[in-house]
Amino acid sequence: MAKSKSRAQAAAAAVNAPAQEQVPEQQSLVSPEAEAPAKPASHDTLAPPALLDFMMKGWKPQSGKPPPKLKNADAFAARRAALSKLFPGETLIVPTGHEKIRSNDTTYRFRPGTDFYYLTGNMEPDCVLVLQPKEGGGHTDILFVEPNPGRSDATFFTDRMKGELWVGPRLGVKESQVRFGLHEARGLPELSALLEGLKARTGLPARVLRGHSDKVDGTVAAHAERDKQLATALAEMRLLKDKQEVRELEAAIDSTHRGFEDVIRRLKEARSEREVEGVFNLRARVEGNDVGYGTIAAAGHHACVLHWMRNDGDLKPGELLLLDAGVEGNSLYTADITRTLPISGRFSREQREIYELVLQAQEQAIDAVKPGNDFMEPNRVAMRVLAEGLHRLGILKTTPEEALKEEHQFYKRYSLHNVSHMLGLDVHDCAQARQEAYKYGKLQAGMVLTVEPGLYFQLDDLTVPAKYRGIGVRIEDDVLVTPKGCRVLSEDIPRLPDDVEAWIKQLWNEKKKR
Repeated sequence: MAKSKSRAQAAAAAVNAPAQEQVPEQQSLVSPEAEAPAKPASHDTLAPPALLDFMMKGWKPQSGKPPPKLKNADAFAARRAALSKLFPGETLIVPTGHEKIRSNDTTYRFRPGTDFYYLTGNMEPDCVLVLQPKEGGGHTDILFVEPNPGRSDATFFTDRMKGELWVGPRLGVKESQVRFGLHEARGLPELSALLEGLKARTGLPARVLRGHSDKVDGTVAAHAERDKQLATALAEMRLLKDKQEVRELEAAIDSTHRGFEDVIRRLKEARSEREVEGVFNLRARVEGNDVGYGTIAAAGHHACVLHWMRNDGDLKPGELLLLDAGVEGNSLYTADITRTLPISGRFSREQREIYELVLQAQEQAIDAVKPGNDFMEPNRVAMRVLAEGLHRLGILKTTPEEALKEEHQFYKRYSLHNVSHMLGLDVHDCAQARQEAYKYGKLQAGMVLTVEPGLYFQLDDLTVPAKYRGIGVRIEDDVLVTPKGCRVLSEDIPRLPDDVEAWIKQLWNEKKKR
């Protein structure tokens, strides 16, 4: 995306600059994606030579003190070593990606590529990790990063893409090697030579984690099956969380719990879904990196749209608010929690009926989360409970057995989705893992997955009694598979209907006393 950004800025400058004003070529700190030096934007003016001279003087020298080593750097190094063992003698290339354009020349806040972060702990854009095979076995870890010349180059204030007065300082090359505990760090300008050199190799072609860097993808010849194997290996490494990863998830869940309580405190006077989103997202930015995914604040019949992220509806007394949200911690591990809350503080009879059915399905599904069970077993258990309940309510006219047959699946009209996905650095984690290791694999201790059954009755569904139409309920928790069963990491967030009502009442009473 840096390429698009640079070109857009250059075009704007060319169109808008006065005819007599020539834009000088500058030696810019651009990413390898950019093919032309950064130019001023259409609304910028050029720095005259006198200002350039003035800006280059009078700065305090850098201390030269090395940065502290990254916390848990040994864990990142162990992951690189494990990946090295899977592909002996082969060059592995893992880019982090680049800032993406939101509008014209403004970008979204950067979030590093998941696999790159998993292997390095580095948060900067544009970087590339290369595992280069050594003659005696193993790999040399080489991290390509943006150089930081400090105040020795005018780009620190003239380059709006990379200059530190525009976007903040980069760590730098030597500093990155120390910080992240890698064998080597090199400047990004050196990456092209390494990539070009791979073309002349007579051994195995390099494996690349594709889709993150157009420059890397375009320079290194694609070998679809080999590249896919690299992505798969990284996804399957991430299926099993170590103790530190579980602690990071627990911290994200605790922050999410506090975010839900922020929403409940505001719920009594809140008027819109957008207000709910804003309140929760504030907690995510105060305590974490961001939200782990777009917050779903679905009130009333909007709860029947699974991924309702417009969040532009009203909150109405007597209706439900389905809040599906998760804080992404500063370590990038994310929670994924859903609670369905009565906006007025109490469930109606019909709302409670549906809520209790979904809760029963969730509780039995959680009981099915244990080592050796199929990943799909919690889903099968939950769907049977839902099918039986729907039949009991008179919604499913066929027997549960008929509804559950593979060739029928009639219950899905009201439940729509399966109940679990893996959770970790991505909200839908490990998506590149093989089906036989994930969807059709066995649960193992160290896996973290969601359990989230739901029922959704559309306003216009004539197969549903009128009293239930417009009700949408989902209850979602994050569950760790343990050696003997499972542990609900989000257990402290109330989910029994009486507990939810008491939770709301308690928080509203606390607010009154302030």
